[in-house]
Amino acid sequence: MNKKIYIIWIGWIWVSAIARYYLHAWWEIFWSDSTDSELIHKLQQEWCDIIIWMDETRVNNSFDKVVYTEAVPTTQIELAKALENKIETQTYPEALAWIANNKKLIAVAWTHGKSTTSSLASLVLKNSDESVNSVVGTILKEFDNKNAYFSESPYFVIEACEYKRSFLKYKPTVWIIVNIEIDHLDYYKDLEDYISAYKEFIDNIRPGWFAVLNWEDENCKKLLWLRDDIEYIEIFSTKYKIHSSQEKIDFPEIDMKVPGNHILFDAQIAFVVGIMVWVHEHKVLEALEDYTWVWRRMEQVWATKNWNLLMSDYWHHPTEITLTLDALKSKYPNKHLYTIFQPHQYNRTLELLWDFKTCFTSTDTLIIPDIYESRDSEEDKAKINSAKLVELIEHDNKFDWEGLENTLELIQQFDKQNSNSAIILLLGAGNVDELRYKIETKK
Repeated sequence: MNKKIYIIWIGWIWVSAIARYYLHAWWEIFWSDSTDSELIHKLQQEWCDIIIWMDETRVNNSFDKVVYTEAVPTTQIELAKALENKIETQTYPEALAWIANNKKLIAVAWTHGKSTTSSLASLVLKNSDESVNSVVGTILKEFDNKNAYFSESPYFVIEACEYKRSFLKYKPTVWIIVNIEIDHLDYYKDLEDYISAYKEFIDNIRPGWFAVLNWEDENCKKLLWLRDDIEYIEIFSTKYKIHSSQEKIDFPEIDMKVPGNHILFDAQIAFVVGIMVWVHEHKVLEALEDYTWVWRRMEQVWATKNWNLLMSDYWHHPTEITLTLDALKSKYPNKHLYTIFQPHQYNRTLELLWDFKTCFTSTDTLIIPDIYESRDSEEDKAKINSAKLVELIEHDNKFDWEGLENTLELIQQFDKQNSNSAIILLLGAGNVDELRYKIETKK
């Protein structure tokens, strides 16, 4: 008889990877979520039993394990029933650690660009004789349009999130960090507290293995030489150094199809990972130069009804926004960049308010439909809204459009009046991407 697992709030992209691991291991998968989505529909096609909302009567002693996101309170009726019945429960980080810690674990953990770098490193290994296991925060066509890939490989690449210090569950052989910039201020007190979590993570690296650090990032430098029983790999903008005794080596030319120096830098990190695990250089470059897109990372979705290019990107921190918009404007200088940005969380918007003020310079038009609510207090929601944010942002062509449905009408109108001349960009980590399924496309 197959083992059974119940997963609460499965629609979160990373948690869906846990389900796919257990599908790979031939478990029966049951789950619930608060809202329906395209991801849910895809998972249902993969033989998963899903309900929308929750039903505690489904959770009984026939289950071997219950997994849930850290956003689920212990009072949630399904989780409460699991605890009452003394069923084994794991948070997402605990579940992933249970799966990955017995492998040669490569953990990608920093503030900006984790999904892109973990995807690129995964593709480098998948393209090698070693193959790979991987869990990333996006969808790859090379993973059959999924966010996870499993094999008999000794290597496992994960995107290790720092929120609530959850990455401390992992025991990596290789830890990669190339930038540290304050985020998640609903949990961390300040930058010092944020960096302290990374210092704790250094202790989790298995003795004799590696920490890959950006030697040009001031906050990364604060992690240097905290241990003398691991090797520190040096990364610079144009060079790298794997062994302390060797000279710096120039990165080879990597002809990336996706624009942006930040994407190239992510590819250089993945290149170092490939070289570290003895993948031949030409196989590494082949994998990197074949990379075209991942879901919601400067993804080219399709052409609109009037031949404008619809794109989608998950990034939502001001630094990430600047990099994305600059890269798109550089690649498409003659296109009108029409950006619909949905801030993620009221709390994060407040904490990063003054950084949002100047990060939209490279877009020609800016629409803010609303602020996506997640783990927000009523006090924070009273302090900021989309209208106040739009008023603060320095831009000549900016609009507060009061909700996604109103924004959809505005996009359709713009598309009709500006055929074959623009990039329409859906930007943010909330539900703004759902507009892609409603925007009229070229048949």
